[in-house]
Amino acid sequence: MNGLKILVVDDEARMRKLVKDFLANKGFYVEEAGDGEEAVDKFFAQKDIALVLLDVMMPKMDGWEVLKTIRKYSQVPVIMLTARSEEQDELQGFSLGVDEYISKPFSPKILVARVEAILRRSNASGGDALSVGGILIDKAAHQVTIDGKEVELSFKEFELLSYFVENQGIALSREKILNNVWNYDYFGDARTIDTHVKKLRSKMGDKGDYIKTIWGMGYKFEVSGQ
Repeated sequence: MNGLKILVVDDEARMRKLVKDFLANKGFYVEEAGDGEEAVDKFFAQKDIALVLLDVMMPKMDGWEVLKTIRKYSQVPVIMLTARSEEQDELQGFSLGVDEYISKPFSPKILVARVEAILRRSNASGGDALSVGGILIDKAAHQVTIDGKEVELSFKEFELLSYFVENQGIALSREKILNNVWNYDYFGDARTIDTHVKKLRSKMGDKGDYIKTIWGMGYKFEVSGQ
């Protein structure tokens, strides 16, 4: 997901900088807007914004109006940020098409993790189906078939295989795999990856050979003959 562009909209410059720094450290490109009108202008001027972080209370045009305007033309993922934690606000947000709702104050690390999770769910890096070398991954149904036969995978095995296929041909360190597949839910070490890869290879049969070990570093998914 590195290089995806996120629009951060908040009238507090300090808050924008805090969020921007954490997102930039994860490889995201960040655009900023200090009020609702600027947010709308920037969103429609740039066609490659993958997600919007949107404050509710802003001058000129509040977050609800920005959201309504965006939703007329786009289903881009939107995370609403607000200092108020009233249930009515949450209901209004979801009815207008909010993907996530986070109340201030929040942990920037958790915010970044939510951003990454939403982008994975919205398949910003690909469509709902992935197909390569006889492997078909249906992300919407959470199903994997190999040479036409369905393979039962655990949730993390499914996420791991999807990540490998989406990044085929790229050498992936264990740390990078941990950060992208396990995210903030996991606080262990990289050995869990080796365990999951071993199980995944076993369930994939001959296709398990597509997952190459890079000694001392991690893994690479590569289909022979492609």
